[in-house]
Amino acid sequence: MPFIAASKSGLLNWLEGFALTTILQGFPIFAAASLMVKLLGDDRGSSPVLTIALASVFYSIFAISVGSAFPRLFKNGYETQFFDASLSFSEKIARWRAKPTTSLQLMASVLLLSLLATIAG
Repeated sequence: MPFIAASKSGLLNWLEGFALTTILQGFPIFAAASLMVKLLGDDRGSSPVLTIALASVFYSIFAISVGSAFPRLFKNGYETQFFDASLSFSEKIARWRAKPTTSLQLMASVLLLSLLATIAG
């Protein structure tokens, strides 16, 4: 039975792409950086949650604006399928996960975060 998918608004599609870029690409980078700072002896006792969140948001803004303007130069930092209005939120994630480079990126992030958490803990 054929279904006609309702078109997403431009704002909703952009918010989905922004959220995916922030959570799946920016957050692991800055979480690892935060653990490295902890390993280097930052004993102030402050919570890095706000710093990681803000850095991830600013990373996403930068990656989206520069990546959409120069897609060839920033092909690893900007995912065009995150902003494809014809895909659902879960389809965007599934297609991103199916890419071979994503698998390598996820494996490296998990190993790095696991190692840093083990040392920092």
